[in-house]
Amino acid sequence: MMKRLFLYSYFLLAIHKLSRTVSAQMSEVFKLLAEGERLNESQMAQILGMSVPEIEAELEALTDKGMLLGWIPVLNPEFEEEAYVRAVIEVKITPERDGGFNRLAERISRFDEVESCYLMSGAYDLLVIVKNRSLQKVASFVSERLSTIEGVLSTATHFMLRAYKEQGYAIAQSEEEKSRLDVTP
Repeated sequence: MMKRLFLYSYFLLAIHKLSRTVSAQMSEVFKLLAEGERLNESQMAQILGMSVPEIEAELEALTDKGMLLGWIPVLNPEFEEEAYVRAVIEVKITPERDGGFNRLAERISRFDEVESCYLMSGAYDLLVIVKNRSLQKVASFVSERLSTIEGVLSTATHFMLRAYKEQGYAIAQSEEEKSRLDVTP
């Protein structure tokens, strides 16, 4: 049985182009995946009125077309055996003449520490999410590797202290936290 969840954000980008580039069956499989439910091939086949081999073929075709990039579980970070530090980094960069922001964004995205990299509107250009084993390693990555790239004008690093919701899933509080008294003025 397949126990995987898809990284939902990539579906939203591709769904707009879907009707012009894939079959109706593939479109239905894609839309079902985009809803974010944890379904195995058999469940998908039943919902869509298709056979399991048809679903497997459509999933393979979505992967081959580059529309289905991967599957990831959504984990509660409080239960990770190894402690990790995650940070959000706002990066201002200088756009290049022929490539705009793309070349620098792609270069930054290739670092192992980088989990996600987004082009943004507003006060900064890129939003970079990084993960490493300590505050010092994240700080070292920013100061020695990220900020030294030609074209990077500035960075602002924000360390994540606690997650309350991860990729659409609320993270439950422990019994101890639930039993604490509310603070009131």
